[in-house]
Amino acid sequence: MDAFFASCELSRYPQLRGLPMVVGGRQTHAPKALEDGTLEFARLKDYVGRGVLTTATYEARALGVHSGMPTMRAARLAPEAILLPVNFELYRQYSRRFKDAIRAISPIIQDVGIDEIYTDISSLEATSEDIVAMFKRSVFEATQLTCSVGIAPNKLLAKLCSDIQKPDGFTIVTMEDIPDRIWPMPVSKINGIGPKSARKLDVLAIRTIGELAACREDWLVENFGRSYGAWLYRVSHGIDDRPVVTESEPVSMSRETTFERDLDAIRDRNELGAIFTRLCEQVAADLNRKGYLCRKVGIKLRFKDFSTVTRDATLAAATADAREIRKAAGNCLKRIVLDQSIRLLGVKASGLLKPGAAEPAQPVQFQLDI
Repeated sequence: MDAFFASCELSRYPQLRGLPMVVGGRQTHAPKALEDGTLEFARLKDYVGRGVLTTATYEARALGVHSGMPTMRAARLAPEAILLPVNFELYRQYSRRFKDAIRAISPIIQDVGIDEIYTDISSLEATSEDIVAMFKRSVFEATQLTCSVGIAPNKLLAKLCSDIQKPDGFTIVTMEDIPDRIWPMPVSKINGIGPKSARKLDVLAIRTIGELAACREDWLVENFGRSYGAWLYRVSHGIDDRPVVTESEPVSMSRETTFERDLDAIRDRNELGAIFTRLCEQVAADLNRKGYLCRKVGIKLRFKDFSTVTRDATLAAATADAREIRKAAGNCLKRIVLDQSIRLLGVKASGLLKPGAAEPAQPVQFQLDI
């Protein structure tokens, strides 16, 4: 989906179409109704805090603003851009609509995120161009939003070519097209080549996928290790044998928040407690909505000096109850020395299983630092 979160917001506020707009922040940035019936929107220039952007319209991106950017930095680049708070319930509604629209045409689907899917179209009796047209028409009818489609022999190439013509575009790539269409792209476009590997490749004067493909496999193994080096060689030649996986079980569910200001464990105890409880309730709601129980609860704290501490504990019985999760998370918190202010707090549920599959478990014994 194209600029998905931003596009969902524009469906609510069509008057913002064509304007630089970003999504990120809390409900305090929600539009305010004026006496004349119009809405007053918050601007980036008025933002104070240290959150990050969730997404941005293409008009905002043209000003150098992008998702994951600190909001204060974005405010310097695009001070007049509209700022809206995140609304994940809205995004989930649109996500279900667009996925159902594709599933009605091509039922073999792998869900890889709220705004993206893979689908195996090999059994469809239509040309690639006709399939693209069906996908885009069906998604627009269901959501009034646009998507970009990549059709290729495998998931690696489909992902790469889905980004070539955005927004509202499509790209069809065959193995024969790799030298002309794929090799000129930066190596960082490949999922699995992160910033650290990209920097190392840059030091070695390897900046495009084509330059990576020109390397011998044994040289890549020597420099990047047996497994990763061999993988780099394969993907640079467009080789990917991963199937479209229609079902997968989540490993964990978590919620976390970064505070607008550092909170002190004593002075801000009530505020921290309320936030902590809300995070536990949100995790419990996620578990119940998706039909899971958890066997383990963990917490994450990031302090003022950016050091991060995690603690977890195994439960005596699997649960999706917010009170049980809050109790276990609270016990985990007692095992952390709170000698400096806190900038981030998170709660995670893991060891997931479906109701009826739970087996009795012995609770983990631990020493409390109170």
